[in-house]
Amino acid sequence: MAFVAADWTIALNGDIRYIGDDHGGASPSYCTVLELHRALQDFADDATPTGDDLLSIAENNPSDKSTANIVTLLNGYNIDDGAAEHIYDGSIVQADGDTIYDGIVNYGNATNIIVHQNGAVLSDDWWNSGGGLNADATQGISHRFMVKVRDGGSDIDGRRLLGLYREFGTTYSEFAIAGTNRGNNVLALSGNNDLNNQTAVGTVATWSDITNTEGYQTIDLSNGNGAQPYYSQWDRASRTINQLYERTKWITRRGTGETIYGLAGELFRGPTHQIPVDTPSGTFTEPEAVSWSGGTGQLLAIDSTTAPTVMWIQLLTGVAPTDGQTITGGTSGATCDVNGSATTRNVSPAFLGQSTGSAIIGAYGVGVEAADLTVADQLTDLTNTLQQPPNNQSFSVSGLVSGEDRVLVGPLNGTSDGIEYDQLTANGAQSAGAGTLVVNEAIPADTPASGTVRVFTADGFYDRVPYSSWSGSTFTLSGTLPANVADAANVFISYIDTLAGSSAESFSYLYSSDRSLWVRVRDGGGTPIEPFETLATAGAAGGSVTAIRNSDV
Repeated sequence: MAFVAADWTIALNGDIRYIGDDHGGASPSYCTVLELHRALQDFADDATPTGDDLLSIAENNPSDKSTANIVTLLNGYNIDDGAAEHIYDGSIVQADGDTIYDGIVNYGNATNIIVHQNGAVLSDDWWNSGGGLNADATQGISHRFMVKVRDGGSDIDGRRLLGLYREFGTTYSEFAIAGTNRGNNVLALSGNNDLNNQTAVGTVATWSDITNTEGYQTIDLSNGNGAQPYYSQWDRASRTINQLYERTKWITRRGTGETIYGLAGELFRGPTHQIPVDTPSGTFTEPEAVSWSGGTGQLLAIDSTTAPTVMWIQLLTGVAPTDGQTITGGTSGATCDVNGSATTRNVSPAFLGQSTGSAIIGAYGVGVEAADLTVADQLTDLTNTLQQPPNNQSFSVSGLVSGEDRVLVGPLNGTSDGIEYDQLTANGAQSAGAGTLVVNEAIPADTPASGTVRVFTADGFYDRVPYSSWSGSTFTLSGTLPANVADAANVFISYIDTLAGSSAESFSYLYSSDRSLWVRVRDGGGTPIEPFETLATAGAAGGSVTAIRNSDV
């Protein structure tokens, strides 16, 4: 476009103001910084002022240019924020350098850009009018505009800007400008169709059953690494893992009204820094604003609210604190000192991480309930260590008649048919009424977390003994041993051991290697069947058997 004289006024006091149609109006106009300079110089060579442009040869020089993209307004001539919205392709410097508007150019296909400045989202996103002001498709440019980066003689947050693209249904992206320079500063924001984010935004808005526990906590994925720390614990309820991904994108989308960790959804990014701390005083609150000399942030997690050694923050303004600086909680008033160097952590544009459609690759520190994960999911804990859930699977026996069929599934006796009764053996004589059962062997890792075992007792048969948990070589019983158990008595895990309560019965297990099983189904009641027995395998993808119920009438 070009400078349209009718859309501008120049006052005797040097005020240069835009008076044309605003963005979205019938005919708004926009000019480059060079076109503004040339227009001012054109007015400045007039013999006398005309109309509302009070500038002529008799007035002081209004402007100078260093390059085609850097213009300095001189002698009190100035623009305001409204005028700046209609100028692009460079910088305007005025008030002897005390006020600066720097140019921003986005290379990419973004339609609506979010801008973070000084710890906040710039709420008036006029640069998105019409899908991007001053675009140049031939150059791959979606937006060209200016942002005020210096005011009253002080840089606004060190002239730092962060651009984000968060249109729901597309891939999110972000790009930082560490400190603007005069002329044009580049953003590179694009958003392509996200095949794993295609649910209607109004539908995702109803998924309020997806919840998050905020702050520092540990989660044990039962992968042998024990409980590890995270700054969240998402519960997807009855939703799929991909629906969790979509919900978290919805929370932080452009235009959201949601808050998370005490921040507006558009502002939230996740932990940007891990900071070692000591000498605490008071009790921190998760989450809360924190500050130090030279910066501010939002506390997302802290390993102890009263005796912390590490905290995780999202940096909002300034720079990360350095060794010895004091960090103060804005709500709690608690303090601690930095004890070493802060570690910068990478964030994901979609803060949960990436979705494959059936699994998530979690971003740094993101936690999800262990029960909501599968072996295909990956989390990265706050120690920056990859954590992958074990392969939890299920084996089922179907084709049953509820209330009639008795089902027993036990370990296969070698490669032959039948149950391996001596899968385990009792460690010493154990008395009736004991609350535990101890065996000589390590209990296999694929043993269900709770269930039943069969124990050869002093009454001469294999008693069914329920257990609530196990560890090492000890079963913790749901009740007590029904009879005395001799030293080295046979014990086997009865993976399913019940009267059918539905058409199928199952057990869950942690897969480590294939488990050979012997399946037995019997019904000798009013509608008897021929005993059904078969071998089966509980494998890496689970397993199943369908009972054949041939009549034995």
